[in-house]
Amino acid sequence: MPAIAGVHLTALKAGIKYKGRDDLLLVRLAPDSSVAGVFTRSTTASAPVQWSRDVVGRGKARAILINSGNANTFTGKQGHADVKRTAAMAGRIGGCKASEVLIASTGVIGEPLPVDRIERALSRIKSRARTASWLQAAKAIGTTDTYPKGASFRVDIAGSPVMLSGIAKGSGMIAPDMATMLAFVFTDARIPPGILDELLRESARESFNSITVDSDTSTSDSLILAATGQAGNPAPKSKSDPSLKAFRTALKELMTDLAIQVVRDGEGASKFITVDVIGANSTANARKAALSVANSPLVKTAIAGEDANWGRIVMAVGKSGAPLDQQKLCVSIGGIAIARSGGRVSGYDEREVATHLEGANIQIEVDLGVGRSRARVWTCDLTHDYISINADYRT
Repeated sequence: MPAIAGVHLTALKAGIKYKGRDDLLLVRLAPDSSVAGVFTRSTTASAPVQWSRDVVGRGKARAILINSGNANTFTGKQGHADVKRTAAMAGRIGGCKASEVLIASTGVIGEPLPVDRIERALSRIKSRARTASWLQAAKAIGTTDTYPKGASFRVDIAGSPVMLSGIAKGSGMIAPDMATMLAFVFTDARIPPGILDELLRESARESFNSITVDSDTSTSDSLILAATGQAGNPAPKSKSDPSLKAFRTALKELMTDLAIQVVRDGEGASKFITVDVIGANSTANARKAALSVANSPLVKTAIAGEDANWGRIVMAVGKSGAPLDQQKLCVSIGGIAIARSGGRVSGYDEREVATHLEGANIQIEVDLGVGRSRARVWTCDLTHDYISINADYRT
């Protein structure tokens, strides 16, 4: 992944929870960088989320400080004081105000943030420290992730070459209720904050807002998009500016790439599942039905066991409440039609579906039979390893 002009990465070992690995990332941004953000809708949102909402509301930032191993969530007044203190630390290094520093934390909920460890780690930063690689940065923000997640694209805006690079972390506590766990996307394009915000929200709907691992929404979910303006392109006048066409496409593809990487790394996952719902009377109802299938423990465990129990899909669609016509409802797995016209397809051979379920990439399609709208959601199976990982998470 190529570097982004105006973005400087520093990965550090703070020993917040993990020993012998980087667990703190400081991102310094060029002056006048635009920022936008989408955050969790959880009513128990973390102190860093509450702080960063205010920062992105002003549209500009100079730094992002991210720690793994501690979520700084439900930690009372002290948690908010710790956010302000760490923002001030990062601001001193970045030569900016605390109010220009975004904060993101991920890890255990309810535990006090070990601020002194963060302060000691930041004190080791030298003014001319070499920038970390994207790989080092992605590893530093991970928790139960089994691999680092990143993606890059190159496009043109009005004839000026522009780069986009992003990293993400996430494996469990993943549900589409804003964006995702933690994700940070950077570009050297010059884009005003208001337009950047519109582009981010547009791309989040069909990427991070279309994935689920376990139906649980994190208290710390944060998706940040920063534009340093170093590419020198003419600033667009609106989201629909023709010069932004390629950029909009690349941003959506980059965020979709990162979101899919998160699902493929779902805690304990062995199968990557694509759920398509078609024939709905609205996109919202198609999405409702797709998420019901993707979040169903019965569907997910059947797929983990490679059991072609398609009745569980019918159940999940029905409980969603999305309007459908039973006499037109169709269910397919791996492109093989199983149910149609209110019952099982005549001559259906389960062995073909069982063969598909032995693979790592599973496709489910449901036609509700009441319209032309559709939605796609990505998820993973639910295995014994998911229980083991989360039962032992704090030990």
